[in-house]
Amino acid sequence: MKKYKKEDLELMSYSDIANIILNDRKKEISTADLFKEIIEMLEMPKSAFENKITDFFTAMTNDKRFIMLDSGNWGLRKNYKVSNLINEEDLEDLDDVEEDTYDDEIEDNEEDEIYDQDQDQDDGSDEYKNLVIVDEEDLELEQ
Repeated sequence: MKKYKKEDLELMSYSDIANIILNDRKKEISTADLFKEIIEMLEMPKSAFENKITDFFTAMTNDKRFIMLDSGNWGLRKNYKVSNLINEEDLEDLDDVEEDTYDDEIEDNEEDEIYDQDQDQDDGSDEYKNLVIVDEEDLELEQ
């Protein structure tokens, strides 16, 4: 980190600086500690912490280089395998959710099919059942 001048760091985004810090440290760090370190490096006033921590957190969340761990700390995604990040219980819960969702989709589709079949069977004959065919002669008599 010492190889960067303050002027160079000022041209970087907070996320880029965070990436450098996490690369150098090789261990996870909390959002607050990471941002405090950035503020110190940039020699910003302490009020900047309160004013910009939310934007920093949002940037970290949206940046695919970073991953928030179960501990609430940040790490570099490249340093973690997916299998290390997924808890077996979470996988079981996910399977249950997927099965429930699949079952709901099947039920919804079956209801749609029944509705469609009802629509197909309705040929509109009910609309005309009270209609009577009248000859012209009958019309003349009525007048």
